[in-house]
Amino acid sequence: MLSPITSYAQMMLSLNQMGGIGSGQLSFSIALPWNPLRPLPPLTSPIQCAVTKQGQRFLTKLAANARDAKVTNKLIAKFLTSSTKSIALNTLSYLLSPDTTLPHLSSLALPFYSKITEASWFEWNPKLVAALVALLDKQGQHNEAEVLISETISKLGSRERELALFHCQLVESHSKLSSKHGFDSSYSYLYQLLHNSSSVYVKNRAFESMVSGLCEMDRPREADNLIEEMRVRGLKPSVFEFRSVVYGYGRLGLFEDMLKVVEQMENQGIAIDTICSNMVLSSYGAHSELAAMLVWLRKMKSLSLPFSIRTYNSVLNSCLTIMAMLQEPKDFPCSIEELNGVLNGDEALLVKELVESTVLDEVMVWEPLEAKLDLHGMHLGSAYLILLEWFEAMRCRFNSGKDVIPAEVVVICGSGKHSSVRGESPVKGLVKQMMLRMESPMRIDRKNVGCFVAKGRAVKDWLC
Repeated sequence: MLSPITSYAQMMLSLNQMGGIGSGQLSFSIALPWNPLRPLPPLTSPIQCAVTKQGQRFLTKLAANARDAKVTNKLIAKFLTSSTKSIALNTLSYLLSPDTTLPHLSSLALPFYSKITEASWFEWNPKLVAALVALLDKQGQHNEAEVLISETISKLGSRERELALFHCQLVESHSKLSSKHGFDSSYSYLYQLLHNSSSVYVKNRAFESMVSGLCEMDRPREADNLIEEMRVRGLKPSVFEFRSVVYGYGRLGLFEDMLKVVEQMENQGIAIDTICSNMVLSSYGAHSELAAMLVWLRKMKSLSLPFSIRTYNSVLNSCLTIMAMLQEPKDFPCSIEELNGVLNGDEALLVKELVESTVLDEVMVWEPLEAKLDLHGMHLGSAYLILLEWFEAMRCRFNSGKDVIPAEVVVICGSGKHSSVRGESPVKGLVKQMMLRMESPMRIDRKNVGCFVAKGRAVKDWLC
């Protein structure tokens, strides 16, 4: 059996001979502080974050001086001197994220990371290394990526489990950037590690990452075959692998294959749940198959599967009439009745199915001291429809006379901490427009800018 380092070196040599990885002289080396006694963090989801205000100001300055290496190095050093650990790592993670809005600054991720490694608080993190390697590979900086990989392999030595987890992270990071070169090389290594390992844990984690990565790379048929290989090897595919392939086929519009996998899940005794259903709905929605979405929603009801906020998000993101209306805050309907009057066909039927669900009950609270609506996790269309439902539900409660009027009414919309630009929340903007148009007494809370508040009696007088 080849050692991990030997097998990786042979693979790299092969790729070099094929011209897959540059073989020029390396011009730098990164010293990575590392404590071999510190356990590695568990494999988590790909890096995603919203940049902080401080990070945003820093990146704006970088963008203005991106062509001047001396100035950018000074800006990086100054930023790291004046920033906390969390802000510095948040900003780096933002540059590494596939969702960054500043891809033209991604070339600065390596010098930024190199400078961070010099900080007294820095702790080596394989997840960050994997994300940086994927970015460098995507940019064609294969030599630099090789340095980081080789150093990581040297640090991990013969610890098979941690080595496998790192390459799982590499596979996932490359797939998120749709980097075929990097994905294929890390996939090949992980597959070889899988074949040489006797650890069930390593095999399961490797299969999980490879299946997920193939689907992310729009290769669901290969992932489907990999699930069959798992069975041959005596491993039981988990719900994660099945869901990945369901969504992989669905994203490509291969609905017949998608439904076959759903059927396989049921035959394997894996119950179809709300998460899987939301993937199916999202797949149909991405291809404007509204009639199929309607059929699936009704299937969920027949199976007694509860709708969720993500069900709302998946459905309403596909309702083009609603999404178009929300682009013009002055024109959208401000009641369920008005909305029904402007919707037609499948969109009207989809909204009807959503309104008849219990999602509103899960996000609203009615107590003597406070009535509260929480819009966290909702996309624009979902927040809009839930608000319309909430107005109607509140009006019914007030008119019934059975419930005590709460002392205060609160709508929680968030301050934009998780928006693409931190502090700018589209949902908060929508709520503000709706409250103004409807002449609501609810105003932004001075103590918490992510909430709208009003006295319960004032809200009752307004709604009734």
